[in-house]
Amino acid sequence: EFTEELLLRPLPDRKALAHFHFRSSAPPASAAGRHHHLFPKAISQLVQKFHISELELSFTQGRWNYEQWGGYDPMSTNNAKPPGVELWAIFDLPLAEIDATWKNLTHTLSGLFCASINFLESSTAFSAPRWGFKLNEGNLRYGALPREAVCTENLTPWLKLLPCRDKAGIASLLYRPSVYKGYYHSQKLKLKSSQSLGIILDQTLTVVLQPNTVSGKQLHSTGGQLQPSWSMEHLFSKKLSGKCLVSKSSRVFVEIEKGIVDNVDKAGSDVSSNNDLFVLSTAPDRSLKELDNLEVQSSSLYEYDVNNYNSDKPLNVGITWKLPLIWSCTRAPYHASRFLMGSGNERGSIAMSFLSTGLDKQLVDSSNDCSIKAVVFQVVPWYVKVYYHSLEVFIDGNSKAISEVVDKIHVTPSEDKLLPGTMEMLLKFPCSMQLATLTLDFDK
Repeated sequence: EFTEELLLRPLPDRKALAHFHFRSSAPPASAAGRHHHLFPKAISQLVQKFHISELELSFTQGRWNYEQWGGYDPMSTNNAKPPGVELWAIFDLPLAEIDATWKNLTHTLSGLFCASINFLESSTAFSAPRWGFKLNEGNLRYGALPREAVCTENLTPWLKLLPCRDKAGIASLLYRPSVYKGYYHSQKLKLKSSQSLGIILDQTLTVVLQPNTVSGKQLHSTGGQLQPSWSMEHLFSKKLSGKCLVSKSSRVFVEIEKGIVDNVDKAGSDVSSNNDLFVLSTAPDRSLKELDNLEVQSSSLYEYDVNNYNSDKPLNVGITWKLPLIWSCTRAPYHASRFLMGSGNERGSIAMSFLSTGLDKQLVDSSNDCSIKAVVFQVVPWYVKVYYHSLEVFIDGNSKAISEVVDKIHVTPSEDKLLPGTMEMLLKFPCSMQLATLTLDFDK
């Protein structure tokens, strides 16, 4: 079966988020045979030939802004990816055969998506994390090409995996100039395969766009910024004229973050599709409320069934602001960053910092036994020599013993022109911590 969804969300910095999600599933071959009317044959052959249990491939242009676009909600945690190409796969094979299979897989994906993924075949370009990236039994391989350019040549074969391609349904909104002029663009392909469930293929495309403020209405906020009103036509230069005919369900969602919901509540208005702060151009078929695990405050979700729309009655949902508004997105309990210390690039230190945002204080008690755990997965090129014995840990400016903070560690040192270095750490911080910093010396 095949389903398609689109999530639209206004962002605090005057931009708009659009998240496309397409799911195709195929039953186990032993139960119903292989049918490729809906499920792409290329993916089915890929799983069978390379014995893939799980795979994820992403092409990303731009950098996700965790402070303005979200850093803790499921949308951002699952779909914010690093720039360039990232690939990881879990194989259902003996360990001795995995490296050779990985190399063949990279060549196949390179041809399928018109990209330089084959560069990941080199032993210097991929690693085999044990548990720091994803729990596995040694059958996972991970590689990344951060400088890989992303263009329409990568998007076109991705769209060809959809039963209606971009000729009908939600994918028809993917007007190339609109997608690639955005501030952030990430297309992802993720598949899972098992003997009992068959193959499940998830294709997502996440874009952050600047609404067309020339034709869209603008309002000055109290901060002096413009808050643009927008619609699907402003974002994608077209309206949605119906679903993909073979889709089991086709839905569009408009999400109103809890920061906006709080402002509506303060204004004494009901969080409906038409209130004192904003109005949706099309009345929704259904309204939902989402609960946040951290602050137990709800955001609002408005659902539109694309079955109810066609070329004579296209869907062009949008939001119009009635009053200026400032809000902030969902914050994560901790903000992590990594940077280099020292002068020049020949030698210095790699520093990783974990800064508390204060949000965790609402969740945990202040007892001495309370702790927060974090996992660090770090890959460095073969030509960077990291001195792992130089690891130092500072909590709130005070030096701490490694054993007090590092609960578990696994290191694979780099080898000249052979292997990159890999470090996996499980860290344990006290809940009262404000700032933790880890440093490692290196040279080239």
